[in-house]
Amino acid sequence: MEERIKQQYDRWLSQPGMPADLADELKSIAGDEDAITDRFYRELEFGTGGLRGVIGAGTNRMNVYNIRKATQGLANYLNASDLPKKVAIGYDSRIKSDVFAKETAAVLAANGIKAYIYPRLEPTPALSWAVRYYGCGAGVCVTASHNPAKYNGYKVYGADGCQITLEVAAKILAAIEAVDCFAVQPADFDAALAEGKIEYSSEKCLDDFVDAVYAQRVGDGAGTADLKLVYTPLNGSGLECVKKLLAKLGVTHVTVVPEQEKPDGNFPTCPYPNPEIREAMQKGLELCDKVHPDLLLGTDPDCDRCGTAVPDGKGGYRLITGNEMGIILLDYICRTRKALGTMPEAVTTIVSTDMATPVAAKYGVELRRTLTGFKFIGEQIGLLEAAGEADRYIFGFEESYGYLSGAHVRDKDAVNATLLVCEAAAWYAKQGMTLLDAINQLYAEFGCYRNALHSFAFEGESGMHTMDAIMKQLRQTPPTAIGGMAVESVVDYNTAGTGLPKANVLEFRLAGGAKLMVRPSGTEPKIKVYLSAVAPTEEAADAINDTLGKAASALLKA
Repeated sequence: MEERIKQQYDRWLSQPGMPADLADELKSIAGDEDAITDRFYRELEFGTGGLRGVIGAGTNRMNVYNIRKATQGLANYLNASDLPKKVAIGYDSRIKSDVFAKETAAVLAANGIKAYIYPRLEPTPALSWAVRYYGCGAGVCVTASHNPAKYNGYKVYGADGCQITLEVAAKILAAIEAVDCFAVQPADFDAALAEGKIEYSSEKCLDDFVDAVYAQRVGDGAGTADLKLVYTPLNGSGLECVKKLLAKLGVTHVTVVPEQEKPDGNFPTCPYPNPEIREAMQKGLELCDKVHPDLLLGTDPDCDRCGTAVPDGKGGYRLITGNEMGIILLDYICRTRKALGTMPEAVTTIVSTDMATPVAAKYGVELRRTLTGFKFIGEQIGLLEAAGEADRYIFGFEESYGYLSGAHVRDKDAVNATLLVCEAAAWYAKQGMTLLDAINQLYAEFGCYRNALHSFAFEGESGMHTMDAIMKQLRQTPPTAIGGMAVESVVDYNTAGTGLPKANVLEFRLAGGAKLMVRPSGTEPKIKVYLSAVAPTEEAADAINDTLGKAASALLKA
């Protein structure tokens, strides 16, 4: 074990007043070099969106000390800027989310910065809303999104309600690095609350958020009240706002999955609470077999992603992928907006389906592509707003089940997605069609664009080195063929003049219109491989992606 790691461990172990759970954890790993190294070999990385990591003791864990350190850095950055000295705070159902949120508010209060904190868990988009609602200089949402229960996170938002830019993240990181986590002295939360240095966000703030979502209706809403839904918040934060929104839409036939209704950071029914994964939606699918709804909707723990299942015409239910729903909604919104005579613009990411290109072209819609991450879509909204053209933005989506149809917030919004999916389903129902019929009709028109995602985990310190080695190898000696398909072009987003900020992403365009993209995750110790194929049938396109998936496994051996 390196001496610096041992010194860090000893320093933490000797800190007076450490919370009992952290102290007990440190004592329990005494003599276990691997366990100590894993907790102390690095500082928990403050990336472009903030912190995310396993909950526990150490520099490489999510705990009150790292929350204090990050918040002190944020406070120092704010106090040195011309930004308003106010910060909005939200949190989800994860373990210690409420504790970390209150700790954030207490550190801000100690630095003379007013904190507006939601009195209970609420969706991430509601936090994005609160930042601008209260005229804040920044926002913080304590969440690890869809990660397993052992994780938590700390996402930072700018004054525009969008996740912080790369430039701002670098400045905040520099401020954080100058902070000793044990030197930060938070205010007493209750005393600061009584003195008005901390304030609970109002019920009106939340209701106005739901009203702003409701105002994003695309059509006349006809038929939404006839929909029958099964909904699961996946033991997260979506229940209150989604139910408020559905009530406004007149949707009264709603059955909530009972095992996943109440907030529970342990996520007992789904170890990976991500609506992209069938296991997370399984309880909802089982309830569909009893209730027979028109739609199954599932929102992830912080309610910024939305998954959907619809009747498959064979007595069961079929999950709609994030790319498929993005295309269904893009087509529906463009179709409806075009009829109203507006000139819309849509935004998606470089790893989302290529099918968006021909769909947008059909309607004469400008399509902008950004780097992966909804913060870059939010940034595009801000640019349009600055140009006085905010109404040109009509829809943004990413393959990972994130959607947004208005400028009311600057992050993906599963409450907004609920509105859009219900509207689209009701519109298609009037045509005698389901959303499955809708995507099949679009496939028939534009070709079957099918996508797949493979994730390869690399845990611990050695895993980080392995990931770096893989990316270096792919850059130095790129393959000439993948899965038997010739590589026709390679784009390195870290060096190429793409017009986008540099990013650690490699894109391989293959013969026949297939595509493979390799991207280390910004929030998890894994490399993600995005596959795309287009063919006359779903089966043919899926077969190409299967071949590419097997090839990807071999490709990622360092």
